[in-house]
Amino acid sequence: MEIPEIPMSKVSFGMLRVKGQIDSYELSNVHLMPLGNGHLMLTVKSEIRKKIKKQAGDTVHIVLYEDNTPTEIPEELILCMKYEDGILEKFQTYSDAEKKAFVNWIYSAKTEQTKASRIAKAMVMIQKGEKFYKAW
Repeated sequence: MEIPEIPMSKVSFGMLRVKGQIDSYELSNVHLMPLGNGHLMLTVKSEIRKKIKKQAGDTVHIVLYEDNTPTEIPEELILCMKYEDGILEKFQTYSDAEKKAFVNWIYSAKTEQTKASRIAKAMVMIQKGEKFYKAW
């Protein structure tokens, strides 16, 4: 679905997070993707279309708001960062998108060993002042 120009601050590709409704279905933590010329696109997954009983091409009522809800940092990660001087303070200076990238990467690990390894690597990166996406 293409959305006309929305006044917004400059954001990275795909980083305009919104919340709202499509018909009666609640949306949260959804990203609008730029199409160019100031237009944005909202992808509506088939599971959502099924729940609102719509098919591709049907008309829907959409209400969207910019979602400024901060990323929740797991207590376990905060405790690890507090253990090393200055790490948590440096991490708190990162943008919400940068914090979220680290958190998602760490907690997408399939094993506890991998998660622990990622926490350690993240802490080294943060200590050096590195950002998640620039490190790869």
